[in-house]
Amino acid sequence: MKKHLLYKLLFLGLGILSFGISFAQKDTTKKGGIDIVSSFKPVLRESAKINFNASPPSVDTTKARLIYDIPNQNLLFAYQPGSLKPLALDIDSGGRFDNSSYVKFGFGSLRTPFVQAGISFGDGKTAGLNIFAKHVGSDGKREYQKFANTDIKLAGFFKSGNNLEWDASIGMKQNRTYKYGYEPQTLLFAIDSLKQNFQTIAGRLAVHNINKTEFGLTYWPEVKIDVFTDNLKNSESNTVLNLPLQKTLGKEFAVNLGITFDLTRLSPTNKSAFNNTMYYISPSVLYKTAKINAQVGIRPSWDNRTFKMFPNVLADITTSDKRFTFQVGWTGYIRKTTYQYLASQNPWLWLPATFKNTWIEERFAGFKGSVGDHFSYAAKVGFNKLNNQPLFVNDYTTGLGGKSFRVVNEKEIKVVNFGGEFGFAIHEKFSLITGLTFNQYSGLKDNAKAWGLTPLELKAAMRIQVIKDLWLKTDLFAWTGPQYLKKDGTADRLPGAADLNAGLEFKITKNINLWTQFNNIFNKEYQRWNQYPVYGFNFVGGIVFSFDQKN
Repeated sequence: MKKHLLYKLLFLGLGILSFGISFAQKDTTKKGGIDIVSSFKPVLRESAKINFNASPPSVDTTKARLIYDIPNQNLLFAYQPGSLKPLALDIDSGGRFDNSSYVKFGFGSLRTPFVQAGISFGDGKTAGLNIFAKHVGSDGKREYQKFANTDIKLAGFFKSGNNLEWDASIGMKQNRTYKYGYEPQTLLFAIDSLKQNFQTIAGRLAVHNINKTEFGLTYWPEVKIDVFTDNLKNSESNTVLNLPLQKTLGKEFAVNLGITFDLTRLSPTNKSAFNNTMYYISPSVLYKTAKINAQVGIRPSWDNRTFKMFPNVLADITTSDKRFTFQVGWTGYIRKTTYQYLASQNPWLWLPATFKNTWIEERFAGFKGSVGDHFSYAAKVGFNKLNNQPLFVNDYTTGLGGKSFRVVNEKEIKVVNFGGEFGFAIHEKFSLITGLTFNQYSGLKDNAKAWGLTPLELKAAMRIQVIKDLWLKTDLFAWTGPQYLKKDGTADRLPGAADLNAGLEFKITKNINLWTQFNNIFNKEYQRWNQYPVYGFNFVGGIVFSFDQKN
């Protein structure tokens, strides 16, 4: 019985199995194959162990790739007038000297005394001190058309420890002139009312690390103090504290973080003193490779508690051989308006009652490069905006003859700027450099014209070694005249001008040279400022004694 039951169960199992096989053969949706069903159990892979037995690095026999970025030292496209002097006198040696110290004497046709000296001390590696002094003056044909400038400066450095270098300087400068530009010339004035004398005492102290610290930091804090006074007992002190800091991140990136404090205090005669304060922060990121040098940052600034955010984006893109560089930038900054700055632009001004600092924003693009070993070139175009630009107009108050200038403020000026430069040099025997600057002023809000700003300037300088011990130099300055305000309130433009200077210097002994300088060879008594003609043709010559030779 039990065996019979066992056979039944066996036949029943075989029937179920044959039914499953026949059902699987009837499934035509699948292609031939075998389905395998299995349970999955995840297992973590055994982690790799850190090998503490580090092998020494292989010796690197490749040469290090050094990237040099030497900026063009000649490009300077400014929108404001340059330094003003009654006489375009630029007397300098025409050759190159290997002497570390010299004394230079001379005298000229306009009763022009000339004294200049430069003396050096120290080894030039761990410590050094340079002393520079210069005095020059002239008397013109016109009454009170005379000036005298004296400049003395001591600058030195020394290294302390293994990684610090200190720089310090102190100097004094005196500029003496007279307000001789009154019309008509028959007017009579007391000499004290015509004097315009300025004195500046300046000092500077700075320190920087020679090599980066172990954390990749480079720092160079500095403090500068100027005390500026005039003959009317107006005084001004300017203090600037600059704290720049840079940290490198790898080989291509760096971060700049700097802060600058600029404090000016003006004390007018018989009036209350007031402050003109400005400070700004300059955070930026630098990226530098063999072909790209870029800086991206901002410059948040506070101008007497008024906040202004400026961009600070600059980039240089160059070729592999450094022969061509494309430049682009968008940057802004505040230019401090001080009594000292205004007097350097126009020495015949009245002291302004108020000061407004100039906000400058520049957008530019350009290129620079070289062709062969002798030619260099550069060009730049900019679209800029100046807020609170100081301008100068004659003061035609009755009895003053227009001899003094009032400072007027312009709320906004738009400037289209173009600058170009070309240079050619053959070692130290010949060099020629020319530069052209064009400014188109528009969009003025408060004034009809940009009084006193020159629209077009051309400068050229040539140096040539004629023979072994004879050097010739020439300088050419040309510009179109600026706009000025006439007595009847209408606008006019001063005539353009061209000023050619030439000088010679030749050696007569090992330590003695003779030199001569000819100024305003065209003999044009042009006017840079209305009613103030410069000197005509004049010359000066003298002797140079060099000592403490290096060779």
